[in-house]
Amino acid sequence: MTDIVFIRDLRIPTLVGIYDWERRIRQEIRLDIEMGFDISRAAASDDIADALDYKAVAQRVREYVEASGFALVEALAENIARLILEEFPVSRVRLVLNKTGAVRGARDVGVIIERAR
Repeated sequence: MTDIVFIRDLRIPTLVGIYDWERRIRQEIRLDIEMGFDISRAAASDDIADALDYKAVAQRVREYVEASGFALVEALAENIARLILEEFPVSRVRLVLNKTGAVRGARDVGVIIERAR
């Protein structure tokens, strides 16, 4: 059984899009991140050293996304998932990336991806 550590509705301004106007302004994306991580050691020890530091994950993702400039949300999502898998001790990542307001009449558009080691 794999436990899940999650971050919901992480909002980050970034350059993302294919149109000229999108390359000139920062748009907010919203992320939901689920990470497979065995929490049993942290639960037994009650020590942050044994836990997945979700604050560190959120900060690293924020830094990465703010500095990025992808044309496609697919590329952005793939690279965020890869970063988490490479830099944190998680077995899998499920990422929901919302680009709010990208399609008139729709609240959200985006991608959902799952990646594992």
